[in-house]
Amino acid sequence: MTNISCTPIKRETKFAILDFEIPAEKPWSGLIRKGQIFRIVDSFGQQAVDTLFYNVENYSERYSAQDTLREQGSAYIVTGTKLLSNEGNVMLQVIDGSAGGHDTSAGACSCESNTVRFGHATKFQHACRENFVLEVSKYGMSKRDIVPNINFFMNVPITPSGDLAIVDGLSKPGDYVEMVAEMDVLCVISNCPQVNNPCNGFNPTPVRVLIWDAAEI
Repeated sequence: MTNISCTPIKRETKFAILDFEIPAEKPWSGLIRKGQIFRIVDSFGQQAVDTLFYNVENYSERYSAQDTLREQGSAYIVTGTKLLSNEGNVMLQVIDGSAGGHDTSAGACSCESNTVRFGHATKFQHACRENFVLEVSKYGMSKRDIVPNINFFMNVPITPSGDLAIVDGLSKPGDYVEMVAEMDVLCVISNCPQVNNPCNGFNPTPVRVLIWDAAEI
């Protein structure tokens, strides 16, 4: 595994090999090579960023929320967390961030879940699962390849009864999370379009993604 400390490091954006704004409600995907640094910035605050990772060499190896949580012994993704695949390999490691813990249990919104939770009037509203299916189709994958995802910046406390609650986000404008890739990965993001619960402050906004080569860190 790459020997990189979890000590915060100020990186110059001018040296980033990718600096891209994902529009509100839209999907994005990109290749992150082993050793590269990947940062997601919550530009305006309170925006959930649904994220999946796949092994570039074999898409059947992908991020596993279950393995990650079990091995970390934590309910949330935090600085130092190793993001594990369904093969038990480390895909990325979280090395820095300013927004606290990130959810990986609540899953992605879908047209079906919107209908169940918020009524039939929401059936045709855009959802993260649609974004994911659209984006992975570019790589020959389908809805069968959509697995439980990470919800970066999403505030999902666990109630005393053990239930998950989706409440107002705590992330502030400019908060970020940063990872180092431990293998070549395909990152697929849905910049969540949800407007029926407070995960986005009822107002989806753009987010920013940046990638640095290892030589520039």
